[in-house]
Amino acid sequence: MEKTIRKFADLAEMKVAELLYWQGVPGYVRLNAAAELSEAAFRLKGMEGNVPPRLDRSLVLLRRPSR
Repeated sequence: MEKTIRKFADLAEMKVAELLYWQGVPGYVRLNAAAELSEAAFRLKGMEGNVPPRLDRSLVLLRRPSR
């Protein structure tokens, strides 16, 4: 992997360069980066594994009045 160091005059210029970089990267690379960030966030919260705990869901049946 080749690394580059760049200097920017201000934060806005850096954000534009960052956006252009990620727009030029293939989708699978962006998905892998998002997965790595998610895993790191779960580890910071003390959650093990790469799957967050699921929310408890209830199934509700709504009946419509017949016409």
